[in-house]
Amino acid sequence: MAPTEPIRLRRSTLGDDVYDTLRARILEHSMQPGDRVNIDALARELDVSQTPIREALARLESDGLVRKRPLVGYTVSPLLTRAEYTHMFEMRLLLECATARWAAERATSEQREAIAAEAATSIELEPDDPSGWHAAFTTHDARFHDLIAEASGNPLLRDGLDRLHVHLHLHRRYFPYAHAGTTIEEHHRIAAAIEAGDPDAAEAAMRGHLTEARERQLTAFD
Repeated sequence: MAPTEPIRLRRSTLGDDVYDTLRARILEHSMQPGDRVNIDALARELDVSQTPIREALARLESDGLVRKRPLVGYTVSPLLTRAEYTHMFEMRLLLECATARWAAERATSEQREAIAAEAATSIELEPDDPSGWHAAFTTHDARFHDLIAEASGNPLLRDGLDRLHVHLHLHRRYFPYAHAGTTIEEHHRIAAAIEAGDPDAAEAAMRGHLTEARERQLTAFD
């Protein structure tokens, strides 16, 4: 009897595209926290059936970006409360200090170069497009921290941080431009310690960065 051919599952491009589109809208606040999600309207706008919309919403619910309630349907998740935000940073301090230490110990030369290059990224404020600066800055910040998580050599930890950062990304829209230079300087210190292969310095630099970032971003709750 001939061996059975293995089943090859095809990646659902349409489903992924719908998911990516809705995720981007939520993170950039085109769909505001607390907004009700109109599945019919989204299906018409994106010119798809309701099926990929519902599948995308199920994934977004797993990410914590939308909530489903009986008789109401899906709504965009609200911003974290001050207490929840503090708890998130407590988690970040536990996990990301470890990623910085491990990245300093385990990163390849290519990964160290990528982290240093990202830290050196310059993002200028365009007076006629402040929202464009926010988008560029938040993308840079997320990518910098993800490169460090990747270099830590622990894919499970990286995945956990990616999910945690989703909620942070929602709040980054309120990040004040005046503190951007300080954040970049802190990124430089972390990158330099990782590039030098100094785990103690990398961990300390990350701890200092996260502690200061927590205080800076608490202004969103004032």
